[in-house]
Amino acid sequence: MTLPLYHLLREPKIKKEKNPLLLLLHGYGSNEEDLFSFAPQLPEDCYVISVRAPFNLQPYGHAWYEINFYGDASTFSNNEQARSSRDRVVEFIDALPGKYPDIDTNDITLIGFSQGCILSYAVALSFPEKVRRVVAMSGYLNREIIADDLDSRDFSHLRMFVSHGSSDQVVPVDWARASRPELDRLRINYEYREYPVGHGVAPQNFFDVLNFLQRTA
Repeated sequence: MTLPLYHLLREPKIKKEKNPLLLLLHGYGSNEEDLFSFAPQLPEDCYVISVRAPFNLQPYGHAWYEINFYGDASTFSNNEQARSSRDRVVEFIDALPGKYPDIDTNDITLIGFSQGCILSYAVALSFPEKVRRVVAMSGYLNREIIADDLDSRDFSHLRMFVSHGSSDQVVPVDWARASRPELDRLRINYEYREYPVGHGVAPQNFFDVLNFLQRTA
């Protein structure tokens, strides 16, 4: 069976009847190999799948949607493409049992960086029944690519770890901070951390992610 997005796979080293999934979503201009470099250090009882975004960039790299680098938060994204990619990720999740039947579809964690973080928010908040946890790194919550009827959704099971570099010059830290009131309003259980770095994952950030995954397993 062919899945709707190209991906890299690390099978669990500790096999169970059903195994959790860590689904990695890379940032703009990158590819599936980027976050997959973390795979050897991620929990051994999990599937680790890193997917490639569907839009090709020139001369290389991939994106979940076009970006207007000269825009503000309201004009930064091609929201139509972003919603399309959001639905492609959901289609990918729905197709997983046909390819990997021992993945526990009730225990899926999205780990997204930058644009992949923004997509992770969109998938988890639009389709909370499909996601258990989110690790949202160096991105922000774009309300325009999330389902309209949020107030009717059940987020009581959802856990989030949100992190950002305080010196980020690509995605301003104020955009990440602005996501917090919406998470509070939806009563989502989340942790928020900032690190003294730019647009990247600091070693302490990654250590805290691992700790979050262990604590919430």
